[in-house]
Amino acid sequence: MSGDRTPMMAQPLRPPSAARAGAYLLFFVLGGVVGVAGALIQPAWFPGGLLLALAGEAGLVLGASRVMRSRAGGGAVAAGWMLVVILLTTSRPEGDFLFAAVAGTYLFLLGGIGVAVICATLGGGRQPRGTSARLGK
Repeated sequence: MSGDRTPMMAQPLRPPSAARAGAYLLFFVLGGVVGVAGALIQPAWFPGGLLLALAGEAGLVLGASRVMRSRAGGGAVAAGWMLVVILLTTSRPEGDFLFAAVAGTYLFLLGGIGVAVICATLGGGRQPRGTSARLGK
């Protein structure tokens, strides 16, 4: 072999900084806001409102993943979105509810979960720093 190659040692995980934790919290709250906005707009202009609600969620999940440079950013948005949407599906004792039992509602709930998973997966994970290396050599 030509040259001495030492393998890169894996760095131990450390807790996120206060700024990074605050950014995750902000994205969690923004995910909840997008969930509420989507719940209100999706039945108003069907099917345009449904597409707009899902596109807003997709943009926020993908944007958070890119900004945070990890899939956890998209996961924070998705968690906030799902928490708020699940809480909005429950009916109150007075009989009030936000979601009607129509196809658009189910498309919003299931489509939103699918969009969150797809966009969080697309928002590339962390890459090792240093020189590029080719595997198998």
